[in-house]
Amino acid sequence: MSKAYIIHENEEWTAHLTKRMRELELPYEEWHLDQGVVDLTEEPPEGVFYSRMSASSHTRGHRFAPELTEAVLAWLEQHDRTVFNGSRALRLEVSKVNQYTALTKAGIQTPKTIAAVGKENIIKAAGKLDVASFITKHNRAGKGLGVQLFHSVEALKQYVEGPEFDEPVDGITLIQEYIKAPEPFITRCEFVGGKFIYAVEVDTSEGFELCPADACQIGDLFCPIGEEVEEKPKFQIVQDFHDPIIEQYEAFLKDNGISIAGIEFIRNSAGEIYTYDINTNTNYNRDAEEAAGQYGMLELAKFLGSELAKKKLVQMK
Repeated sequence: MSKAYIIHENEEWTAHLTKRMRELELPYEEWHLDQGVVDLTEEPPEGVFYSRMSASSHTRGHRFAPELTEAVLAWLEQHDRTVFNGSRALRLEVSKVNQYTALTKAGIQTPKTIAAVGKENIIKAAGKLDVASFITKHNRAGKGLGVQLFHSVEALKQYVEGPEFDEPVDGITLIQEYIKAPEPFITRCEFVGGKFIYAVEVDTSEGFELCPADACQIGDLFCPIGEEVEEKPKFQIVQDFHDPIIEQYEAFLKDNGISIAGIEFIRNSAGEIYTYDINTNTNYNRDAEEAAGQYGMLELAKFLGSELAKKKLVQMK
């Protein structure tokens, strides 16, 4: 019997999806790829495959999970299996350089960014960027890895040459212009099946500090673990969100073979949109969804179920 195969390396982020799969009585199997074997002499099972491999897997002791996933996806795609968020999506997930070049090619504005390897080159890159304020971040990131705000090259130099410097797992540090928003929030747009489902405003007034769950920085604020309800919610779904950027995002996802994603943007004081992150292993905030009555993991489970049904009809013909 065909089933949905969920490829990942973190059970905490799949629990909400598998709960919905059980509610809808959909057959599924989890492939936890922190380690394993890929037998290229065998054919993969029938079914639909959904990859939600994370760029931050190495922070959970799963250093080579993305590389193993890349091998599995290549094997699946060789045999023409139905794969959602396949090898192209993984390539963007694990490299912000790949994200920004792809977004720019699609005509979607991103912050000015320079990639550098080596401490001396990081400092030189900041001088070349020549902006009043800038941030650093890791190329292979998630969880806001390496995100620091600086207002001078000298401050960056002290950080890079000091004991607190956070070395990226792939060696690549990004130096990026800081986009100052008139109000402290960013917007994250969620897509399932390549189609927009909702937008969330995320309060960034706490800056780049980690949330109590140790998983919610500016670049990864949607971990469903342990949020506390505040007077002003950190996450709020925007009712009836409309913006031309959505059509651009949907076209971008289609062109890059991405079915499920969260895309984050920020507006500057002139109202211009700068897109700065694509999450292909997107999570959803429980409190925001309950307040709005919209549920991302339910939509995702329904999508996987509909794709399984299509495959079943094809097999019956």
